[in-house]
Parts: sequence; structure tokens; C-alpha cells
Amino acid sequence: MSELPELNIDKLADVFPEVITEARDENGKLHRAVDFGKLRVILGGGVPEGREYYAFTWAGKHEAEIEAGRPPVMVLRPCVDESVDFGGTENLYIEGDNLEALKILRKSYMHKVKMIYIDPPYNTGHDFIYNDRFRSGEADAQGQYMLFDDEGSRNFTMSNYVENSRARPRYHSDWCSMIYPRLKAARDFLSEDGVIFISIDDNEVMNLRKICDEIFGENNFIAQFVWQNKKGGGNDSIHVAVEHEYIVFYAKNHNLLGELYENYSDDYVKRYKEEDEEGRFFWDTFRRKAGKQYYPITCPDGTILEYDDDGNPISWLRSRPRFEKDLKNGEVRFMKTGEGWSVQFKQRIPQGKTPRSMLTEKGTTSTGAQDFYELFKRNIFPNPKPTELIKYLIQLTTNESSIILDFFAGSSTTAHAVLSLNSTESSHRKFIMIQLPEPCPPNSEAAKAGFSNIAQIGRERIRRAAQNLKGDTGFRTFRLDTHNLRPEVFRLPRELTHDTLDDLAENIRPGRSPLDLLFMCIADFGMPLSLPYTSEEFAGFTIHFYNGKQLAACFDPCISEELIIHLAKYRPEYAVFRDSCFRDSAAKINLGQLFRHYAPNAQVKIL
Repeated sequence: MSELPELNIDKLADVFPEVITEARDENGKLHRAVDFGKLRVILGGGVPEGREYYAFTWAGKHEAEIEAGRPPVMVLRPCVDESVDFGGTENLYIEGDNLEALKILRKSYMHKVKMIYIDPPYNTGHDFIYNDRFRSGEADAQGQYMLFDDEGSRNFTMSNYVENSRARPRYHSDWCSMIYPRLKAARDFLSEDGVIFISIDDNEVMNLRKICDEIFGENNFIAQFVWQNKKGGGNDSIHVAVEHEYIVFYAKNHNLLGELYENYSDDYVKRYKEEDEEGRFFWDTFRRKAGKQYYPITCPDGTILEYDDDGNPISWLRSRPRFEKDLKNGEVRFMKTGEGWSVQFKQRIPQGKTPRSMLTEKGTTSTGAQDFYELFKRNIFPNPKPTELIKYLIQLTTNESSIILDFFAGSSTTAHAVLSLNSTESSHRKFIMIQLPEPCPPNSEAAKAGFSNIAQIGRERIRRAAQNLKGDTGFRTFRLDTHNLRPEVFRLPRELTHDTLDDLAENIRPGRSPLDLLFMCIADFGMPLSLPYTSEEFAGFTIHFYNGKQLAACFDPCISEELIIHLAKYRPEYAVFRDSCFRDSAAKINLGQLFRHYAPNAQVKIL
């Protein structure tokens, strides 16, 4: 586009920003353009031809919808050396693209997550977003764009991520296309009474609300919290010092959410100084200036309280039937004072107070930075959320055994909050963290401290936070990687030749461990990746057990019939082997016969 039309569009955008849209030129390249139909309406030219309807869309929405439904093509590889208590913990830390990770985890954790909290990129002009709009070559006939490696597998690497600067023609559209499929996949994780909280600021809050209305349902919108993220300052403001962000709150099903109660502060609880078998209380006066209940009350000496000294009727807090019931149950007392009689009742501590949409005392970015500094003794992560804020959201909506998911984990504030609550409440909440290994800039404080990417920082924070806490403070680390099976395995028969068939004598990628294969199968079977794992040696072979003896596997070459019988006698629900476990086809046939005899209900899988 020449310079003059660009200048004209700039001028038009200043006056009528709503008419600026996107279009492709004759070469298929995107550029800013003018919606002349909308401009005609604004200038009084009438409504363009065609039916009108309410819709929220953007350039690339169709592709985003398709991407949400694509099956996963990668696997999660366990990283024992980067885990803490790998065999016993129920917490997960996953490094890699969160959309692909969500697709892999969906079958295992569908409808099992009570709360999701995410702090996605705010689209401030310097955020990394996944750039899934390009293919090595031309777009296909449907306009789909994907990245592939040399072997034909989807290639999720940091080179696929781009900085979404404001100069990009699809600045808002790219952000919408990034967040849409991730939220679409995340909805499947929520239990029927589950909830999701999303931190955001003014840049994309309106688009986020529209996307959430579409995915979760407009009727499941609960609240848009306004969180005071800082106090004072404003040196970087142009017109107004912005001291807040938002937390958008949706339920999976608002009818099942139930009442929400916020915990009281210690100072508030101290007011309730007395306690009986029903709980804490204090004696409060029954007489109220703003009450609307009027009736006489007879005191122990026969005095009747009905009018005050000015002759006005005395108003009471509660109705006469309620007063008489409370008096009978010992909830009311009469106290003689110098001025006469005082009627008092037991003011009991409520279950909790209704949460407020203004979050003004739930930590700030400064307290979040202090939380982080206390662990690392240096500032290596910008603007982390305060643990106090996330703990508040967790306490508001989860129970003592809930699963909490954060797929934009960042510095792992959410994991820190879960571990802290478990330690103080003796609860057993579990977390699933997913974080892209976004590189730390070479000259950053994080790089100087020895961290090459954000995922490393997040794991180290969990380790340090756990040092003084009780409960399950471990985590299993998994890293997203190409599939364990060689790409030739997935080719169509017509694509195979004699040479490629010879190459398939070994169908597993080089360098893949037994644990890689085991956890690939665990995800395929839809089992949670957080269940107990053990192994044992038998007759020179290694048997892997998962969730007790629910799944049993052996991947050693040339296994013996003795080993098969030993494993089958455990009667596992699933039994897994690899093709190289068997010397020949006769050995595979024998495997089936042995399992039909010793474990007829087992589901046997050979990789």
C-alpha cells in the first residue's frame, strides 16, 4: 500500500476508529483497510444490504475454531531429574505449548478440575503469542496454516512464537485466535461446579468477555473483579494513573456453583469472644434505631418495653415469633443496667461474608514481587501476581481436595498458593502448571542468575517455596516433545515402499525411554498423570506399575514367557508392551493366549 492511502487511513481512524478493519491485497498480504459499508452507515447513508444479526468475529476465527478441535500430535515426556518426589507426588508441571498440552491432558482430566486460574498475555504490544498461521510453503485450500518439522510432525518451538506488536495488521485478531482455542479446550477440564478466573487489563478485556460468553455461556458469567494491583505511583501514565486490573470470573454451570463466602480477617473473628456448643458469638443489643419490628417485650421484673423516653415505639431487630423462639432457646438474655433493662441476643459468626467485586486488600504487584524476592533474593521475574490474591480465589471456590489448573503458569504463583494453603489448612489440593519455555533475554537478571527460560524459574520457585511447607510439596515434570512413534508409522499404506517398510523394523524414535512410552499410554488410556508409579525387577526384566497394579508394562526386548505369566497374574486392567519385546509373531500370539488364561479382562496394547 502506498504512503498516501496509509496516511488517509490514519486520519480516518482518528475520527471513526470503528471502520478500520483488515483485508488482503492481490498478493494475499494482510493490511489495514476501511469497512466502507460501516462508514456509509456512520455518515448517514443507510444500512447496507443484507440481513443484520448479532455476531462476534475476527479475522482467523474459523481457523481458531478448527485448531481447538484438532487432536494432539505430540506427547508428554517425563523428566524425572527435574521433578521432586516423582513417584509419590500428585502435582504436575508441564513445559511446552499450552494448547497442545491441554489437548493431551483433556482425556485424563476431563470434568475433574475445580478451578482454573490463568494470567495470559495482556496484548500490550510486547507479548509472545503462538503464531499458527504459517505453513512451510503455501496455505492449503482451506486456508489452514501449520508448522511442520522435516519429518512431517507438528513443530511447536519458540521460533513459532512472535511478538504481537501493535504494528501488526491482525493485532487484536491474533490475540483472539491465540486465546480462543485454549479456552475452548480448558472448558472440558472443568467439573460441573467448576470455575475459571482470568486476569486481564483494559487492552483485551472486552474481547475476552465476548469470547468467554461464547465458550462458557453468557449466563455463566459471575463477576468481573476489579483488582487494585498497585497503590500510588502513576509516573508512567499519560492521562490517568491506572491502578487496577480485572479478573473475569465464569462458572461451568452457574446453577451448581452454590453460595460463595469470603473468609473473615482475624480482627473480625476476635469480635466473637464467646463460644458455646453451636460456635462463636457475642452478645449484641436487640434494640435497633432502624428496625421495623414493633411489639412489647416483658422483662423478668414485669417491666414492659414498648416505648422510649420520647414516647416513640421501640423498634427491634427481629420479628416477634423469631424473638420468642430465640428466648426459648437461650439465644436472648435480659441485662439490668442503670437506665433500666437491655435486651440482648447472641450474634453468631456468619459462615462467611459475600465476596465483593472490588479487591482492594488482596495484595498488589509490589507484594507479588516481594513474595518472589523472599525466595530468590533478587528480582528476576517482572510483576508476578501475589500469592495472597490467588489464595483468596482458591479459598473462595475450591475444597480441600480440588485440582487447580494454570496453563499460563509464569513464575508459578498459583502452585505456590496451593502449597501454602495445603500447609496451613492441612488440605490436599493438587496443581497442574503448564508453561511455555519462553527464553529469558540474554542480558536479563534471570539470565544472569542462570535461568535460560521462564519454565526453569517456575520450577525453581516451587522447590524453594516448598522448603518450609508441609504436605505434598513435590511435582512431576513433563516436557512436550515429538511423538514417541516414528512418523513413518502414521503414513498411509499407499505412501509406503519396501525401503520404508524395512525402516519400520523399529517403530520407536531413538532415545525414548520406557517412562516415555509408559506415560504416553497412560494419557492414551485417559488415566491421570498424577497417580502412584513404581517398578520392580523380575527374572532380569523391569516391570512398570501404575496406580497400584491398574496398569502393568514391560518394554525390555525378548521377554520370556515366565515374565508374561508373572505380569498377567497381577490381573492388571491395562498391560502394555512394545513390538521389540517379542522375538517373532508366534511370541505375540502366545502373549494373547496367556492373558486370556491368567487375565482375561486385561486390555493389552503393543506399541
